[in-house]
Amino acid sequence: MATSNIPPSIAAVPAPTTFKPIRSQRAFEEIADQIRTELAQGRLGVGSRLPSERALAEQFGVSRNTLREALRSLEHAGLIRLQKGATGGAFITEGNGHVIGTGLLDMYHLGAIPPAKLTEARIWLESIIVREACLRATAEDLEKLHANVRDVEAAIAAGDFHRRAEIHLEFHRILARMTGNPIMEIVMDGVLTVLRHYVLSIGDYENAFVLPSRKRFLKLMEARDVDGAIAEMEASLKKLQRSYLSQARNQSPMGVAVDAGK
Repeated sequence: MATSNIPPSIAAVPAPTTFKPIRSQRAFEEIADQIRTELAQGRLGVGSRLPSERALAEQFGVSRNTLREALRSLEHAGLIRLQKGATGGAFITEGNGHVIGTGLLDMYHLGAIPPAKLTEARIWLESIIVREACLRATAEDLEKLHANVRDVEAAIAAGDFHRRAEIHLEFHRILARMTGNPIMEIVMDGVLTVLRHYVLSIGDYENAFVLPSRKRFLKLMEARDVDGAIAEMEASLKKLQRSYLSQARNQSPMGVAVDAGK
């Protein structure tokens, strides 16, 4: 869970919010909904501290156990941070995309997102990201991408598959950040969270073509050749997709495909 650097002067003062007593049988959901409403209407903001558990329980007219259930649900949703101690409490966070990645990963484990659909969506999303990243790239951005490639070369030379995979995934996170759009960054990070799990479950696989492709991609990006950069990335990802699915089929019992994409 991401933490906020909240100034003591802000964190020490509970938000002046008045909540209504709860009448619903699913009280914890109504509590969470009221707090979300306060956020939506601007009466609570990042860094705000909610009243104490006792005060909240009295305002809502519920037990402290019911209140805690509601606060935990908001914490899991990434809306609040629960802090213990004398200066602790429930604080409104700046938010992050962790909950999206967790949700997608749960869907993957349940079989709602088969690997072929995961890798297909990744290819589509990447094309949009590459277009914007190419148009907006700064010298600093390009150096981060070059540094990533150098790190991959070192991991390959060391025969470190796990580090190689993590660095390759980070390359795509850098591209997403280059768009300057937090939604694209959050969505891509969620997709990569699931892809990371899938790739590591497959184990080491052949991807010698990725590094040369990555270097061609960087030259195209530096030349601001948007269409060329998109085509290079798409070709590489489609080849990776075939490699992933082929490796997974080879590992499944009796050669049965683990994902038919249907």
